[in-house]
Amino acid sequence: MTYSSSLAMNRTRFSGRNQNSVSFVATTAKLGPISNTIVLIVLACLLGLLYLTQVTKTNAYGYQINSLQEQQSKLKSEHDDLEVASARLQSLSRVQASAQAKSMVSVAPTDTAQN
Repeated sequence: MTYSSSLAMNRTRFSGRNQNSVSFVATTAKLGPISNTIVLIVLACLLGLLYLTQVTKTNAYGYQINSLQEQQSKLKSEHDDLEVASARLQSLSRVQASAQAKSMVSVAPTDTAQN
C-alpha cells in the first residue's frame, strides 16, 4: 500500500473532481482544571492589587483633607481673635469721637477723703 492510498483510506469524506481533497476540522483549545485555577488566582491577585491602590489613594486624600481642615480651623480662630482686637481698638476712637463724649466736662479732683 502506498502512502497516498493509505491517506485516502483514512478519509471519511471522498472528494470529487476539481474539489479540494483536504478537509480541515476546527479544534478548540481548552484549558485544563489546573490552568483555570491558575488564571483565577492571577485574576484575584490583580483585583486585590487594584483594590489596595484605590484604598491607599483614598487614605492619602483623607490625610490631606484632615490637614486642610485643621489649618482652616486655626485660621478661623485667628480671624475671630483679630476681629475682637480690631473692635477693641476701634471702640476707643469711636467713643472719643461721639457727641456724648464731646459734651462731657472733665472734672479735676478737689479733695481726698480721709478716715
